[in-house]
Amino acid sequence: MDLFGRKIGGWAMRNHKRVELVSSALTMAIQQQRPEAGLIHHSDRGVQYASHGYRAVLSAVGIIGSMSRKADCYDNAPMESFFHTPTTELVHHRQYKTRAEAQRDIFAFIEGFYNRTRLHSARYIALIEMELKAA
Repeated sequence: MDLFGRKIGGWAMRNHKRVELVSSALTMAIQQQRPEAGLIHHSDRGVQYASHGYRAVLSAVGIIGSMSRKADCYDNAPMESFFHTPTTELVHHRQYKTRAEAQRDIFAFIEGFYNRTRLHSARYIALIEMELKAA
């Protein structure tokens, strides 16, 4: 999540929480957002974020890793809040028959709604509008 406008820059879904999952989301974000060296990437203390492979991806593009303090969920509150959003606004209202069906809905939610049209508390405008104003 880009904290400037709350945009989800990269995301991935798998049936596990290994380093490949978070590396896929990070790679997507790097390819789409093209961050400048020195960007700070904040995460919780999950083992996948502390792994050598994940840290190497960050380092290769000049991103500085930052982790939450132990047992302090408030350090990563924006992401915790985001995970709550599709759960309450989408997932709890559907019963998915397949993983692919769930992935299609999550993709549409993030890319078609959350990042483009949903009004966010940052000035109560859509993210795409905020990015255009900031450019």
